[in-house]
Amino acid sequence: MQTFQINGPYIELIGLLKALGIAETGGHAKAIVDDGFVLRNGQPELRKRAKLVSGDLIELADLKIKLK
Repeated sequence: MQTFQINGPYIELIGLLKALGIAETGGHAKAIVDDGFVLRNGQPELRKRAKLVSGDLIELADLKIKLK
């Protein structure tokens, strides 16, 4: 499991995907979310600009990211 330190109260989902290098562009990040590949705390997350906060667990395929 990987951890990611957020700066501020939250990070948007597409911003996280770009920051981690999972998505190369904003359009690529939006496509990943639209295709339903992202789970947030075990539930599908389809909101591209979902505000992720410390404690959230993001899953994408076999990758797990814990936000701190």
